[in-house]
Amino acid sequence: MTPVVRGLLWSVVYLLAAIAPLFFMIVGDAPPGRGWWTDLSMGLGFVGLAMLGLQFAVTARFNPVDAPYGLDVVLQFHRQISLVAFAFILAHPAILFVGDPQLLRLLNPVTATAPARWGLVSLVGLVVIIATSLWRRQLRLRYETWRVLHGVLAFVIVATAVVHVELVGYYVSGPWRRALWVAMSLVLLGLLVYVRLIKPVQLLRRPYRIASVRPVGAETWTLRLEPDGHAGVRFSPGQFGWLIVDRSPLSVREHPFSFSSSAEDHSGVDFTIKEAGDFTATVGDIAPGTRAYVDGPYGAFSYERNEAAGFVFVAGGVGITPVISMLRTLADLEDRRPMWLFYANPAEDGVIFRSELDGLCDRLDLRLVEILEDPPEGWAGEQGFVTPEILDRHLPERDERLQYFICGPEPMMAAVEQALHDRGIPADHVNLERFDFIE
Repeated sequence: MTPVVRGLLWSVVYLLAAIAPLFFMIVGDAPPGRGWWTDLSMGLGFVGLAMLGLQFAVTARFNPVDAPYGLDVVLQFHRQISLVAFAFILAHPAILFVGDPQLLRLLNPVTATAPARWGLVSLVGLVVIIATSLWRRQLRLRYETWRVLHGVLAFVIVATAVVHVELVGYYVSGPWRRALWVAMSLVLLGLLVYVRLIKPVQLLRRPYRIASVRPVGAETWTLRLEPDGHAGVRFSPGQFGWLIVDRSPLSVREHPFSFSSSAEDHSGVDFTIKEAGDFTATVGDIAPGTRAYVDGPYGAFSYERNEAAGFVFVAGGVGITPVISMLRTLADLEDRRPMWLFYANPAEDGVIFRSELDGLCDRLDLRLVEILEDPPEGWAGEQGFVTPEILDRHLPERDERLQYFICGPEPMMAAVEQALHDRGIPADHVNLERFDFIE
C-alpha cells in the first residue's frame, strides 16, 4: 500500500471517529428532539469533544499513522485542528444563548447548574491551552513549563467535558448510547495511558549513553549517542527523534532533533544542535557518559521515500542537519547520482560541516553552492539569500526527474518553494522539513 493510500485511509478513519458521537443522538430509542437549533448545538459539542479526544491520538506518535504524512505535518495538523475543535465547542453554548438569552446566567459559576459549571471549566481551559500554545514565546513560557501546563490542561479539558456530558445525560442515556459513550471514554483513557505511561516505560528499556560532545561551529554541538545494551535505532536519513538527556522518559523534558549521522552507521547516532535557548543552551555542558533516551525515528523528509534521478538540497543554518545525514548516507552507499546543495547562512562563522562538505563533494557527484547574507572580504561564493536567480545559475533546466529537499528558516523555505513552483517543479517533487514546528 502506497503512502498516499495509507494517508487517505487514516484521514477517513479520523473523520469517522470525529463524527461517531453523533450516533448518540440517533442510535437506539433516541430521546425526543428539543428543537433544530438545540440539537445542532449538541451535535457540534459532541463533534468538538471527539476532536479534542482525538488530539491524544494525533500526538501519540504512532509510526503507522504518522509515516504517510511525516510527524511535523501531523503536529501542524494538531495545532490547526485544535482551532477547529475550539470553534465547534464555542458554537455549542453560543447557539443556546442566541436561542434563549436567559441561559447566559449559566456563565456565572456561582449560580450556574452543576453541568454548566463543568462545561465552563472545560471551555476556560480550552481558551488557556490555545492562548499559551499560540503565544508561548510572547508569554515567556519556558518550553518545559509549557509542556507540563499543556498536558495538565489537556487532561482537565477532556475530563471536565466528559463530566459535563454525563451530568446533562440527555443524549447518553439508554443501553446503546451508554455503551457507545463508555467505549469512547475508555478509548480516550487508553490513549492517555499509552502516551503518558506505556510508551515512556518502553523507552526505559532502550537507554543510550552520551559518548562525546564536540563543537562543530559557532554555538553548535554534535552529540554522539551509543546504545546501552540494545541494538540501537534504525532510521531513514533525514528523519528525526525526540531526545531526552539525563531525565526519565516519564519526564516532559524531551526535544525533537534531526539525526545528523549516516543511516549506515549502526554503532550509534548523532544529533547536531545549535544553542537557541532552554535546553539547547546547555548542550555544550553535557558530560560524556550521561544517560539519554531516543524516541523515534519520525518524519517523512528522506530521499528514500521517492525514486529520483538526482537530488537538490536547500538548507539554511542548522537546517543542514537532516541534509548532512542524507549526504553521509549516500556517500557510504557510494551513490553517484547528481546532487546540488545550496547552503545559506547569515555569516561565515555560522557554517557548520564546512570541511566535511568539501570531502563529500569528492565522494559524491555533489555541487556545493554556499550563500552568505553578510560575506567577508574576498568572498567568492553567492551573496544574499536563496533567490530564483541563484537557483537558475546553478541548476539545470527544469528536470522533473529530480527531488528537492528544503530545510531552514520559514521565510527561506517559503521563498524557495515559490521559486521552484515558478520553475514548474511539481509539488510532489518538493519536500519540506519545518524544524520549528513545536514553537
